[in-house]
Amino acid sequence: MVKIVHTADWQLGKPFGGFPDEVRAALAEARLDMIDRIADAAMQNGAGHVLVAGDVFDNIEPGDRVLVQALSRMGRTALQWWLMPGNHDHARAGGLWSRVRSKAPGNIHVADAAEAMMLEDGAWLLPAPLGHRRTRDDPTEQFDDMATPAGAVRIGLAHGSITEFGGSSEATNLIPPDRARKSGLDYLALGDWHGHLLVNASTAYSGTPEVDRFGRDEAGSVIVADVLAGGPPRLERIETGRFRWLTRQWELAQADDLARELQAFNASCSPAQTLLDLSLTGSLSLGDRVSVLRRIEDGLAHEVRWLELSSEGLLASPTDDDLANIDVQGTLAVVAERLRAAAAAGGPGGLSARAALERLYVEALRVRDEASA
Repeated sequence: MVKIVHTADWQLGKPFGGFPDEVRAALAEARLDMIDRIADAAMQNGAGHVLVAGDVFDNIEPGDRVLVQALSRMGRTALQWWLMPGNHDHARAGGLWSRVRSKAPGNIHVADAAEAMMLEDGAWLLPAPLGHRRTRDDPTEQFDDMATPAGAVRIGLAHGSITEFGGSSEATNLIPPDRARKSGLDYLALGDWHGHLLVNASTAYSGTPEVDRFGRDEAGSVIVADVLAGGPPRLERIETGRFRWLTRQWELAQADDLARELQAFNASCSPAQTLLDLSLTGSLSLGDRVSVLRRIEDGLAHEVRWLELSSEGLLASPTDDDLANIDVQGTLAVVAERLRAAAAAGGPGGLSARAALERLYVEALRVRDEASA
């Protein structure tokens, strides 16, 4: 038996374009700190090897700081690290992996050739590195030709999609779901799919150790695997992620519903370590809608690491009291009433009318507050 940590899709150096600088910096640093968390998970569980199933780096030119930081963090441990090129950091002559090999300390091994590598006595690694970003060939076919000593543990390491994920003829880097059986593997450690997924008893995706996009509410993780010769491995998912990327939809029927949603949200996560994609739906009075948005923008938006807010689905149904609060007369009063009617009618014009009426309401309150100050 050999105990390993199976991980993949680190994508070190990912730029996180579209976020402000302070968020980008925090996310990038978390991806480097993740190496330390993986090392802790390995040592706490008695694993001596960390296998990275592709996409160690986000691209083939990650920059010197990212490269040196990654190698130095791995080099400080007593673990053996096995790094394999994926589609984002594919192997090419004289490229990234030559730099890695030239700078790496002795406990870091580059698996950039389709050749069996001995992990330790009685345990062998069979890598399927990618030489191109996309290939129509099955990168794991070469496992059949990789001979290992009789009775040895055989662990496959590959980066690609299991064919059951889709039937598109344009799919690339396809791996058959029964590859472990076909090639006599005791475990097939996969990368490319960023979520944790057990394909079958001997095949799994570890998922990324640090989530990097919305659509996956679970924390980043690795797999600790006890791999046995001739038997199914024992697999345990270990969470390693710092940041959570959560998607939520809150339906509000009255302003007080926001307090209930905020309470549930705060109980489910650490807001400071959360990126939140929030959609608001429902129908409120104009005054309540303005109040809800202010509470979110002045409170929640500063509590979380990042907030993407969609409020178009939270409709305003202006009341007589709302219009009274605008306190307009003459022509402006007629305009306010017409905007309310247009908003109630719906359609593209209704959306513009709601926005205009809400702006008029907010400005009226601002002027009133300034006058009473």
